[in-house]
Amino acid sequence: MRSSARLLLACGLLLALRFQPEAAARPLDQVVADGTLRVAVYGDNAPFSDAGTGKARGIDADLAQAIADRLKVKLDLRVVDAGENVDGDLRLNLWRGDLAGTPLADLMLHVPTDRQLALRNEQVFFTAPYVEQEIAFAYRKDALEGFDRLDDIGDRTVALEGTSAADLMLLTAQGGRFRPNLKHYKSFEEAATAYLAGEAPILAGTRAAIEAALFAAKAPKDDNSIATIPSTGLVKTRWEIGGAVRTDSRDLAYAVGDAITALNADGGLKAICETYGVTYTPPKGY
Repeated sequence: MRSSARLLLACGLLLALRFQPEAAARPLDQVVADGTLRVAVYGDNAPFSDAGTGKARGIDADLAQAIADRLKVKLDLRVVDAGENVDGDLRLNLWRGDLAGTPLADLMLHVPTDRQLALRNEQVFFTAPYVEQEIAFAYRKDALEGFDRLDDIGDRTVALEGTSAADLMLLTAQGGRFRPNLKHYKSFEEAATAYLAGEAPILAGTRAAIEAALFAAKAPKDDNSIATIPSTGLVKTRWEIGGAVRTDSRDLAYAVGDAITALNADGGLKAICETYGVTYTPPKGY
């Protein structure tokens, strides 16, 4: 009987997931009328958003507040966990929602600006990108004279987060030549801590994450340097980040894009990035 009951419950949950109705989107006029903008940011994504202290802080959190201010509404910041892929995150937070019926976000930040991602997600409309990201390397000047190409790694150890973009790039570069050099950590924060403690002469990650880590640790600039490498192989080393709304809330996406353009023009985005020690790199077209 118990097995039968569990089977019926499992079938019921599958049916609920299959036939769960899509939640309604909120276009710009409804957001303004309500007086609140719901924005989803990732909870473990420093320096863009990090809720480790209980309240999300970072570039995306500050940008969400700045956008809400431009729209003259209050900010309802939603801290969400990253799923298995961006497609699932968009589905859960923007257009289908969860089984509990949690109100959907109006806007999700830190979404890669990618044509294939857009084609796969017809229920979503992407805003203008607001920052450019790239894979970079921090290195100790007493260990390397310079870092102009991957060959400069030599036999040195590289600290990095496992399954990250930097990890994928180094695992596949030059037929896997650098695999023995890689020392993997569960998070970028752990990799940065190891690098700063002298456990590895090279740290790989995104430029923003590296700059923020050195900034937070007050690492002497005379001891460390940051280098970038041109794209190698099939792995992107540079990409743009923007936001997304549900496809029938395009007027909201345009308003968000206007806010981002204004923040770029008046130096607001640059100031937000500098708060966390990050160099603001505007997307192409700005």
